[in-house]
Amino acid sequence: MIIGIKDGIKLVGVIIVCFCAVFVCTFFLNFYFDAIAVSGEVSIEMRPLYDAQLATAQLVCAIAGGFLSVIAVVMLVFYIKLFIDGNAKRFGLLKAMGYSSAKISLAFWVFGLAVFAGALAGLCVGYAVMPVIYDALTVDGLDIAIGFHAWLPVALVLAPTGCFCAFACGYARFALRRNAVIMLKGGSGVTRVKKVSTNAVQFLTDMRRGVLRSKKSAVFFVAFACFCFSAMVQMGLSMRDLGSVTMGVIIFIIGVVLSVVAMIMAVTTVVNGNLRNIALMRAFGYSQKERAVAVLAGYIPFAVSGFAVGTVYQYALLKIMVSVIFADIGQTLEYSFDVPIFFVTLAAFVAAYATAMFVYVRKINAVSVRSAMLQD
Repeated sequence: MIIGIKDGIKLVGVIIVCFCAVFVCTFFLNFYFDAIAVSGEVSIEMRPLYDAQLATAQLVCAIAGGFLSVIAVVMLVFYIKLFIDGNAKRFGLLKAMGYSSAKISLAFWVFGLAVFAGALAGLCVGYAVMPVIYDALTVDGLDIAIGFHAWLPVALVLAPTGCFCAFACGYARFALRRNAVIMLKGGSGVTRVKKVSTNAVQFLTDMRRGVLRSKKSAVFFVAFACFCFSAMVQMGLSMRDLGSVTMGVIIFIIGVVLSVVAMIMAVTTVVNGNLRNIALMRAFGYSQKERAVAVLAGYIPFAVSGFAVGTVYQYALLKIMVSVIFADIGQTLEYSFDVPIFFVTLAAFVAAYATAMFVYVRKINAVSVRSAMLQD
């Protein structure tokens, strides 16, 4: 199966998520096993802080590896479904020629290469920044040298690649279980409203609901983008109070990158999937604002919900880390909800979300009837 450059570029979301997951896990797992190797040199005075650093490494790896792996799976499902929907006629023709869903799905292993690219890049960059991370994590008075663990590339690059290749084939086989005739007809790409109303306000409301129903996956990614921005930006800024500026910067950057990628992916899919609707609304005289409201406004409640959940999540996670992991450290660490950071993050979120919507409103306004109708 040949995947075009345009379709390959869409996999950048999977690449970035895998990069972030492996990047974080690389230096934390490496540090964990290097620190275990010198456990016999740890004095009684250093033991609480030493144990806390090991527990932190375990927790961050579990959160980063587990959470981001789930997101990578969801993104891969999203991209495979988009690819199958966008090439329905092509796959329908193959099925009509006698190719089974199982045989066609075997070619989808290539989607796992995105996981390989992201994981390999994350491993390499993780090793590159490892000296900086070790300086931030090493306990004073304890020399922890950077070692190489041969199983890390296998566990963090090769194994995930194999698993995701198998998963891509399995999900593709499931998604291709459609009637060949229906696939040959292809999709219209138009969001259908059950009952067309002559009232303009009611029509826009029905259109907005129709867009949400037709792009349910976009709802998840909009909420996820706002969740990442809220949780990881607040968590990154709060790390300064916990004495880990380096980790704060890493978490902050990862949060911003993930939120931007997820938002671009979600809104681009929504707009591109409704080009004909947008063009028809323009032809019938609906204003730019009305077209934008019909296509994008329905996602605002999910964006706000994602931000709220992210705020609660980061506070609960940091509270648990301070209360449980660092409970045995000699000096008492206190963490409370940082109101100034919350309002700074909220202001940045509103500005970023408004900017993103402004960019896509301009894109919506540029859609012409002719270009939309010529869309395959």
